[in-house]
Amino acid sequence: MIPHTTTHHTLTGLSATVRRLARDLRLPVELRSRLALSVTSVASHEVRAGRPVRLDARPEPASDGGSPQLAVRLSAPHAPGPPRLDNLPLPAEPDRGGALWRLPTGAPAPAPAPGDDTPSDRALLEEELRAALARADALAADRERLRHELAETNSGVLALYVQLEERDERLRRAHGEILRELEDALRPQPPRTDGLELAVHYAPAGTDAPTGGDLYDWFLLPDGTVHITVVDALGHGITSTRSALTVTHAVRTLALEGHPLPAIVGRTAEILMPLDPDLMATVLLVRLDPATGAFTVANGSHPPALLTRADGSGHYLEARGRGVGYPLPGSDELVHDRLGPGDVLLLYTDGLTESRRDPREGEARLRRAVRRHRHLPIEDLPGAVAREMHDVILHADDTVALTARLAPRPADG
Repeated sequence: MIPHTTTHHTLTGLSATVRRLARDLRLPVELRSRLALSVTSVASHEVRAGRPVRLDARPEPASDGGSPQLAVRLSAPHAPGPPRLDNLPLPAEPDRGGALWRLPTGAPAPAPAPGDDTPSDRALLEEELRAALARADALAADRERLRHELAETNSGVLALYVQLEERDERLRRAHGEILRELEDALRPQPPRTDGLELAVHYAPAGTDAPTGGDLYDWFLLPDGTVHITVVDALGHGITSTRSALTVTHAVRTLALEGHPLPAIVGRTAEILMPLDPDLMATVLLVRLDPATGAFTVANGSHPPALLTRADGSGHYLEARGRGVGYPLPGSDELVHDRLGPGDVLLLYTDGLTESRRDPREGEARLRRAVRRHRHLPIEDLPGAVAREMHDVILHADDTVALTARLAPRPADG
């Protein structure tokens, strides 16, 4: 039957010829169905217009030297233009104004014996329909199997998510406990001394770390005076915390060894800079006598302490000096003053006054905030001041606010 050339005026005859040809060449049923649908789809416009189409089928060698191929060509000699070949069940390639399909061929079917019936066109269609239904059933079964597998997978993934969430919660709790222990280790309790109230508020800039570069230290000296250190090391997070700890420990050692207050900042820089040349930190030091309220302030590039009197008046205690890591570090001068009953001394870091980026405006607001809250219990005072100062935060930074006030005596009522 090959080669084969026929001319057709009807789609029915064309479809039947293609099916018989495909059947004789033992093409797979699905491929046969796709070929018949594609050929009739390409020919439909010409046939309905009353113009004949020609079907040509012949073997040709494969381009890669493999098994021969079947080349099926459909042409319309009287067509005004090339046919449309898009969206066909079996893709075709343009060929001399027509369409060409290249198909793998099997062994030709043997000629029917005398008395054997060749399959009718209806039988071939039914065979293709059964193949399509079997394919649809197989796809439906695969879809159902995949649905069950997906449901089982989703169930397993959900269980995994639950386990991961439980593990993360345990890790968060453990992390929180570690952070709290670290906070307790870095934030010493106020020294116990009669006649003086001390309290502090601390808030790191980042929620993922309990500490930053702002740190404080307070302790009793052998003579009964209280030493207070406030440090602001360059940077944020654990790295800056290490720098701040280094400075506070050095200051504590020098203070307990009896070094005079004006020399401590400079001596701290002499000790630490050879060990860490990149270290930069501002330092504020206060020595306070709980018995008399007299105190002395030394400053190394740090924001000045704020003294607020019981009547609401107040002023900043300006003392010149340069911090650790700055040129010519040390305190150039000391400020001496005295706390009276109801007076509040506030030591802080710049995170308190620069949350709105303007330090001068922040200092003015800080004076008003301390004046407003100066009568609160000492343990509530620094937190209340910090909350008022941070009602609007344009620049987040570590914050320390430390307050000192003489304790009321019985004679004070």
